[in-house]
Amino acid sequence: MKKAVHFGAGNIGRGFIGQVLTDNDFEIAFVDVNEEIINALNEKQSYTIEIAQEGQPKIQVSRVRGINNGQNPDQVIQAIAEADLVTTAIGPNILPFIAEVIARGLEERLAQNHHRNVDILACENMIGGSSFLAKEVDGYLSEEGRAYVAKHVGFPNAAVDRIVPAQSHEDPLYVVVEPFKEWVVETKGMKNPELRLEQVHYEEDLEPFIERKLFSVNSGHATSAYTGAKAGAKTILEALQNPEVKGQVESVLAEIRSLLVAKWGFEETGLEEYHKVIISRFENPYIVDDIARVARTPIRKLGYDERFIRPIRELAERNLSYQHLLETVSAVFVYQDVNDPQSVELQELLATKPVKEVVLEVTGLEEGEVLEALIAQLEK
Repeated sequence: MKKAVHFGAGNIGRGFIGQVLTDNDFEIAFVDVNEEIINALNEKQSYTIEIAQEGQPKIQVSRVRGINNGQNPDQVIQAIAEADLVTTAIGPNILPFIAEVIARGLEERLAQNHHRNVDILACENMIGGSSFLAKEVDGYLSEEGRAYVAKHVGFPNAAVDRIVPAQSHEDPLYVVVEPFKEWVVETKGMKNPELRLEQVHYEEDLEPFIERKLFSVNSGHATSAYTGAKAGAKTILEALQNPEVKGQVESVLAEIRSLLVAKWGFEETGLEEYHKVIISRFENPYIVDDIARVARTPIRKLGYDERFIRPIRELAERNLSYQHLLETVSAVFVYQDVNDPQSVELQELLATKPVKEVVLEVTGLEEGEVLEALIAQLEK
């Protein structure tokens, strides 16, 4: 039986990556620092996924175990040495913190004379996640390890998409997920191309598909949250029951479509259907997705290469409309959640500094048309 090491035993790791790996006949070692989750995985060696749709069908995931990388790094290193595949779903900001133990695991493969190739997939909400992780890992490798990795270890970029709402259950391993799931892997970064997973799409060039996902799902979901919050909604479903909010989401996705067609040559009719499916996913009545969860970390979401500013910049470069995206960005700037440190920080910045200075600092924009248009929108 094939062996996988997966970093991140949270809801996405268990509710998406774990399901696909199990369906492909892998044993899975989940690596995390959450003691409760790791202990439960080792005690039960299986868990249940509920699909958020009519009938609420259940899927059993088995042949799993947990390793606490804070307490037992040597076990993680040995697991990597024996792995046929390594995956992550821990959040982009955490990738640097697992780089050293991954490097040590790869050095151990070299020490044990393992010459079978292995791929490491960062399944994160970011462009170029695996490439980023590869650079972080490289900093911890010896010269011999670097040569070994160059020959035997791939870091193919990946894109993943499945809505897993915030949730709490008596069983800490139980997880509810939406029916839809999409996992795309870029083949040109693979060192073990013979190992292809069922339920995973493989593409030579991943960038168009990553941008389609990030600019559609992430931008659309965040638009639902921030516009919905401004309208007083507490959940995404409640937000989209407001015609003005839903209309704003549809208008933002129309602008995104114009960019994806112009930049990548996607077929417009196919994108329209894709965007209808996305909205229907947001409207799933079996998922209670709090706006506070989707809207958290607004400063990060206003970043230069993030889900709003990047498509706005690229639309402006092509002389295409981005007015509805601007309106959504203005809703991000006024979003308030006292339990979200970034929301609190953003409001403090706006209260103590000129608007233009805050916009420059948060978005990374330079002087020009987009900056002036955004400031004008914020000052309305």
